[in-house]
Amino acid sequence: MAALVSHCQHEVVEVVGSGLEAIQAYDRYKPDVVLMDYWMAKLNGATACRHIVSRDPAARVILMSAWSPTHDPRDSGAIAVLSKPVDLDQLEQVLQKAAQQLAF
Repeated sequence: MAALVSHCQHEVVEVVGSGLEAIQAYDRYKPDVVLMDYWMAKLNGATACRHIVSRDPAARVILMSAWSPTHDPRDSGAIAVLSKPVDLDQLEQVLQKAAQQLAF
């Protein structure tokens, strides 16, 4: 996924393996966009997203999932949900949408 994001001309600041690490990385970097899997160890992506957005309501989080969760992941505060495998064109569109939100 990091290679696809780089291909879309966006910088990857860190790759983590759990929702807890995603929260910690967000606190360290305050990135423009967070892209994370819905299903991760030590807090799933939706829970990590809720934590990030509760601390920073302006945070832009994009969740990915190969399996449809029982609850709508956007309820967690995510700006978008991508189905896996992620389509490059769709990823570019979602990242562009997130970048446009930065302009405000």
